[in-house]
Amino acid sequence: MKKILVIENDTSTRNLFVENLQAKGFDTIDAEDGLIGMHLAKEQLPDLIVSEVRTPTLDGVSILKNLRHNSVTATMPMIFVSEQGSRSDIRKAMELGADDYITKPCQVDELLRAIATCLTKRDILRQELILQHENLSKTQLYDQENTIQSDCKLKEVFQFIENNYCHPISLSDVAVAVGYSAAYLTNFVRKKTGQSIQMWIIQHRMTAARTLLLETDETVVCIAAKVGYLHTVHFCRQFRQHHGKAPQAWRKEQLNR
Repeated sequence: MKKILVIENDTSTRNLFVENLQAKGFDTIDAEDGLIGMHLAKEQLPDLIVSEVRTPTLDGVSILKNLRHNSVTATMPMIFVSEQGSRSDIRKAMELGADDYITKPCQVDELLRAIATCLTKRDILRQELILQHENLSKTQLYDQENTIQSDCKLKEVFQFIENNYCHPISLSDVAVAVGYSAAYLTNFVRKKTGQSIQMWIIQHRMTAARTLLLETDETVVCIAAKVGYLHTVHFCRQFRQHHGKAPQAWRKEQLNR
């Protein structure tokens, strides 16, 4: 069940959206102002956000900027709905990474179609990423391992990741540990390996998570904490992005083979 966050200060409009989304089988959460909505987005990690642009305490554009600068919420889809949608407003929203912009008054069916289209695009992108991950050949993996082992700088970086991925580390933590700026380290590792530091951290966590899922009977909550996630829902989302299934469903499928 997809989770949708509705941020809308007008009570009747908010209730209308929520009721229709629930009728279509969506799990919904809602907020009457932008600040509450932003906190809910970070805590609940919805699959998509529908937000009025001109919300009290924090407007929709500021919400979007804030979410895009957080690694956990950076790719969260967002659809704006607003009564006053000038061309400059729409362009600004889209440049910041909004997925759609609907001008009020709008039909509920129009919003539902926009949500369906957005979620479908995200699912297709996720499947493409899964395929790319699965198609990484053993030769490529072998070449990457040789590159890491033969470069002292890279070896130091990956040794730190290997020793600390089970903690909530970030790019800046790795950079401080090896004595480089975050910008230099990002460019250096991407040039050498084709992937970002964050992606390597995630790959280490996913490898450890798969082992724990298959070789222990620990809960998903415990496994998430053991591989460095503060929030289980964040772990489940990333696991699903990389494997196409939630951790428990993946475990069941693998054990039943």
